[in-house]
Amino acid sequence: MMAADQAEGAMGEAIRIAGAGMHCIGAWRARPQGRALGGVVVVQEIFGVNAHIRAVVEDFAQAGFETIAPALFDHVEDGVELDYDEPGVARGRALAAELGFERAVAGVAAAAEAIASAGRIAAVGYCWGGTVAFLACTRLAMPAVDYYGGRSLPFLGERPRAPLLLHFGERDPLIPPEDVERHRQALAGTDATIHVYPAGHGFNCDRRADHEPASAALARDRTLDFLRRHL
Repeated sequence: MMAADQAEGAMGEAIRIAGAGMHCIGAWRARPQGRALGGVVVVQEIFGVNAHIRAVVEDFAQAGFETIAPALFDHVEDGVELDYDEPGVARGRALAAELGFERAVAGVAAAAEAIASAGRIAAVGYCWGGTVAFLACTRLAMPAVDYYGGRSLPFLGERPRAPLLLHFGERDPLIPPEDVERHRQALAGTDATIHVYPAGHGFNCDRRADHEPASAALARDRTLDFLRRHL
C-alpha cells in the first residue's frame, strides 16, 4: 500500500529508523514544501501505520511540519496494518500489550531524532498512541496532543514537562465522562488544555464508524494552532 500511495503522488515515503535496542523499524515520513515550522511524530492507533495514519502524516506535512509516524509494532511484527473490525482490534490490543509503553516511548524518541533538523518536535497520538504521546510529554518533555488516550489513566500521576493538549469525545464508551474529569483534576495547574466534542471514540478517523467530521475538523484546527504556538 505504501508503493500505491507514492504512485498516487503522495508526499510521503517509507524509511527505516533506529528503534529501541538497536532494532530498526519502519516509518512513514513526509516533508513540507519550504522550510518546516517544526516537526511532528504521529503515534499510531493499535491498527498500525496504515493508510489512515499515512494520510495524517501527509496532512501535517501539508500544514508545514516535517512529520513522521514510526511503525512501533515492528518491534514485535513487521508491517502491521489492521482493519477497523473485531479481529483487528483483538490483534492490535495483543500487539500493544506485547510491545509495552516503554518501548513505544523509545520509538517516539527515535522518530523525533530522525527529523531533528526540523527544529522542536511534538508528538500527536491517537487512541493507544494518544497515551504514548502523553508519555512523550511527561517523560521526553515533548509538546504533545493526546486524542482520546484512555490508557493514560494509570499515568496521571506523571506531570507534563511541556504543553499538552487533549481531545475527548463525550459519547466515547471507552472513556466515560468520569475518566475525562479525572484527567481535568490530575492536570489542574499544569500547561494542559482539555477539549470535549459531541462525538464517540476515534472521531478523527474517517475510516471508522465513529468518525465525526465537524469534531475532527475543529480538533485539527486546535491541534495546528497548538503546534504553531509551541514549535
